[in-house]
Amino acid sequence: MGGLPTMSWLGALGAVVAGVGAGDSPRRDMHSFANPEQVRVRHVALNLQVDFGARVLAGSATLHVERQPGAHADAPLVLDTKRLTIEGVEVLTAEQKRVPAAFSLGKPDPILGAALTVNLPPGAGAVTVNYRTAPEANALQWLDAPRTAGGKQPFLFTQSEAIHARTWIPLQDSPGVRVTYEATIKAPPGMTALMSAEHLPAQDGAFRFKMTRPIPSYLIALAVGDLPFRPLGARSGVYAEPPVVQSAAFEFADTEAMIATIEKRYGPYLWGRYDLLVLPPSFPFGGMENPLLTFATPTILAGDRSLVSLVAHELAHSWSGNLVTNATWSDFWLNEGFTVYIERRAVEDLYGPEQAAMESVLGLRDLREALKKLPPGEQVLHIDLAGRDPDDAVGPVAYEKGALFLTTLEHAFGRDRFDPFLRAYFDHFAFQSITTADFVAYLRAHLLNQDAQAAAAIDLDAWLSQPGLPPGYPEPKSARFEAVALAAREWVEGKVAARDIGTKAWSTHEWIHFLQALPESLPAERLAELDAAFGLTARPNAEVVDQWLLMAIRNQYHPADERVDSFLTKIGRRKYLMPLYGALIKTPEGRARAEALFAKARPFYHPITADSVARLLGIGDKP
Repeated sequence: MGGLPTMSWLGALGAVVAGVGAGDSPRRDMHSFANPEQVRVRHVALNLQVDFGARVLAGSATLHVERQPGAHADAPLVLDTKRLTIEGVEVLTAEQKRVPAAFSLGKPDPILGAALTVNLPPGAGAVTVNYRTAPEANALQWLDAPRTAGGKQPFLFTQSEAIHARTWIPLQDSPGVRVTYEATIKAPPGMTALMSAEHLPAQDGAFRFKMTRPIPSYLIALAVGDLPFRPLGARSGVYAEPPVVQSAAFEFADTEAMIATIEKRYGPYLWGRYDLLVLPPSFPFGGMENPLLTFATPTILAGDRSLVSLVAHELAHSWSGNLVTNATWSDFWLNEGFTVYIERRAVEDLYGPEQAAMESVLGLRDLREALKKLPPGEQVLHIDLAGRDPDDAVGPVAYEKGALFLTTLEHAFGRDRFDPFLRAYFDHFAFQSITTADFVAYLRAHLLNQDAQAAAAIDLDAWLSQPGLPPGYPEPKSARFEAVALAAREWVEGKVAARDIGTKAWSTHEWIHFLQALPESLPAERLAELDAAFGLTARPNAEVVDQWLLMAIRNQYHPADERVDSFLTKIGRRKYLMPLYGALIKTPEGRARAEALFAKARPFYHPITADSVARLLGIGDKP
């Protein structure tokens, strides 16, 4: 299935690929079987049929490869796969002949999958793998029409980060290996296919795409559904299901301004378009920064644009993560810490310092709470993930401790020096994958060594390799939060009734701060007072209702039980689900309820979410 693609449009990429330095140097990625130090994949061409009935993608992946200098002439190509059915492999020989190739699949590992080793004749330039995915592939979520917003067409979307691309494409699934790609996607009639790539004209009823910039495998993304489009500006727009697309366009109206704001500080946006796709509520994350097409959760559609900092975050990844990428998942903070920092700078520029301060306060609170529970080895930025799923690196340490480290650098050196340093950093490492050591070397050469007095305030080892928070970081403060905390104290002490608290102008962040400022243990009658005054159980804002439902579970506030059940069975975002399930299982009655709710919701959850909740409940990874 699927022939070798034409390569004419790749000629212009020579300079870009040739310029990749750090991203090409050998990196031992413990989460990949691949051997890019010997044979490196440069380009991936997909030809896939979407089969909703069987819940599989079937077709071929053609991988254009380069044998690396010093590699043995008979070195095989080693790829990452997980639960793929390999139906055959062909190679394109030095004589431009397609011939069958001998291949073998290694012993499956529960985290890493199985290595696909292909015999590669000397001079061979491409390998075509014919394959099909498994219905339970971790990266793929198949939704029947009744589980979508429109209710008329089914929906498919992928989530490849961290190492789930190998469950739908046989490739070198490491962030240290960057590839260009093209794709031909055959979808059912009446449906739209989208990818994290430039659209090409359809051909023979198939959707076609190309990505001309080298990206890591986890940024290859696909979605198929009933997806109309609304423009947001000259280079941005939003796709969503018909009942959602108009509200999404309203919510994301500031997207063009966000792009321009970040460009002013950190250099031009180099990806062409920036579109968003609002996914069904089963999407396991807030957003995913797939280039040209951010995937976003519908839980940020609050109706008042109060949660659009998530868009700023995913957009910021266009510089930190997509442009300059962590080379291994132990360096994950290079993606997320930088992105949180840039996100908050953009929020400050667009919405004012107080808005950014509130987000920083909430972020630091999340980090401190996480540090209380995490073992020392998981409190470090440059984390050891040997033998572990890299999804374990996702959490406040990479995000918030990473951002706080950069904020500490900013305060030590001043914005007038730190902003140009960051812009130069993105220019220097553009389209490369780097390690923490690469960043430290650049930091020393271009910032720390320029001012010994300012550098003396920065303990790199404490930030990168030691648990906890080093002393001397700038403590964020919010005047609006101080007023909210005072209101919380006065209500707890009985000095003011809930109905008399002036909440009319409160933002989402102020509501979260108010609820988090309350004691963990409150009598049900006091929660009932809050509920009666503010309608918290019925709130549409997912961020606020999630915090409220957590309080309700902890204090056995039963009037919220129905909303808890509805929330856990209709929302698939892990950020919300894991704390709520975690609170439920603290009592025998709650555990029984959690297991019953999970059994009901599991077919709706994305495989990543389902596996996470299953592990939390201790009932196994698979149905």
